Amino acid sequence: MKLVFATHNTHKIDEVRKLLPPHIQVLSLFDIGCDEEIPETGVTLEENAKIKSDYVIKTYGYNCFADDSGLEIDVLNGEPGVYSARYAGDQKDNEANINKVWNKLEGETNSKAQFRTVISAHINGREWKTEGVVRGEIVFEKRGLKGFGYDPIFIPEGYVSTFAELGEDIKNKISHRAIATEKFLKILSSLKI
Repeated sequence: MKLVFATHNTHKIDEVRKLLPPHIQVLSLFDIGCDEEIPETGVTLEENAKIKSDYVIKTYGYNCFADDSGLEIDVLNGEPGVYSARYAGDQKDNEANINKVWNKLEGETNSKAQFRTVISAHINGREWKTEGVVRGEIVFEKRGLKGFGYDPIFIPEGYVSTFAELGEDIKNKISHRAIATEKFLKILSSLKI
């Protein structure tokens, strides 16, 4: 089965391809000829995921899914949240985003946070939604070379290493995206796809 993942982000595509079974061919937006950025105008992760999946089904007609993920920091009332990728500006600069998080947390003793992913899907004429959350904390030094985004400064609960130190094999089992994708897989399984 062909299933479009409504993203241009090659890191996300690679991560999800490793999570889904081989009989599901995951296509990116580039693979279906969609070079334009789908505007993420929602104010929640749920809204942005739905905007992207709605766009693909209406414009291209493919079974599809989209996600939106964000880092939600407790003492910052859930910031950066839906604005995680462009927290420090529209240029989506990971370094600037991390520095802004650190600046906002300066003087705070609580660095508890969570990563959250919401998946919105259109499969065979029906809509679906799943969510994955992983709790953890922010550290004030970049650690590790794997991963992307905030991975070098986020330690998931139960671990002493950041996502960027843990590497793909472990991250793909415990991450917010892995949890949401596992729930999504159960939906696909129930549909006999």
